Amino acid sequence: MRQNAHVCETEKHSEGEQLTCKTMSSLSEESTSSVDTFKPADGGWSLRYVTGDLFSCHEDEALAHCISQDCNMGAGIAVTFNKTFGGVAELKEQKKEPGQCAVLKRHKRFVYYLITKKKYSHKPTYDCLRQSLEDMKAHCLQNRVTSISMPRIGCGLDRLHWDKVEEMLKQVFQTTDISITVYILPFKPK
Repeated sequence: MRQNAHVCETEKHSEGEQLTCKTMSSLSEESTSSVDTFKPADGGWSLRYVTGDLFSCHEDEALAHCISQDCNMGAGIAVTFNKTFGGVAELKEQKKEPGQCAVLKRHKRFVYYLITKKKYSHKPTYDCLRQSLEDMKAHCLQNRVTSISMPRIGCGLDRLHWDKVEEMLKQVFQTTDISITVYILPFKPK
């Protein structure tokens, strides 16, 4: 089935920035995601929002989500990460603390596990999330990762507020060339 995807990019010119959106065709059995909004950002980084399945992103793109230090991935999107990538023993062997980031290498991508709390039953703090994002950024820069896809981290079961997390992403990544794509599940009427 032929699908169309909309991709938006910021182009820099001497007069400033210009947002360019293109429609690209691809062959796929699965439906492609749609770009909802694109926020051009300062520097080379970008933040865009896509309605669709996070796991449909390109296989070269890094993935990120939040977990607890005990690596209990029994609810929310963590269940799908666990089923898709496994590696709980590998994650535990890294002995990461809240505010750090554990990493798995799977095929062509890195999978980032932002450790934002000690136990799965706890709630994270914005400070822990920021520290784990900084740790992830350091790994990305060291390993030349330029594209990360993620859900609205910390805002599902963990109940952080997206407007604050979005601002945090900007503050942490605005000096990099890393593009971040935030996947939002489509609304399903009952």
